[in-house]
Amino acid sequence: MEIDARGLSCPQPVIETKKAIDKKHTQLTVLVDNVAAKENVSRFATAMKYSIQAEETDYGWKLYLEKR
Repeated sequence: MEIDARGLSCPQPVIETKKAIDKKHTQLTVLVDNVAAKENVSRFATAMKYSIQAEETDYGWKLYLEKR
């Protein structure tokens, strides 16, 4: 599942990620366009026992989350 959180200010990217995790998605891609969103989504995903890989893109970052 892909979540496009570009243009959203915190805590909205984390809220959108939480909604997907609550639906039991085990693999997610989250698109963010600012450092605060990248760090907050990564911190939340880690707390929820997801591994994270971040890839820098032209618009910000693509975060790959996978349930451990």
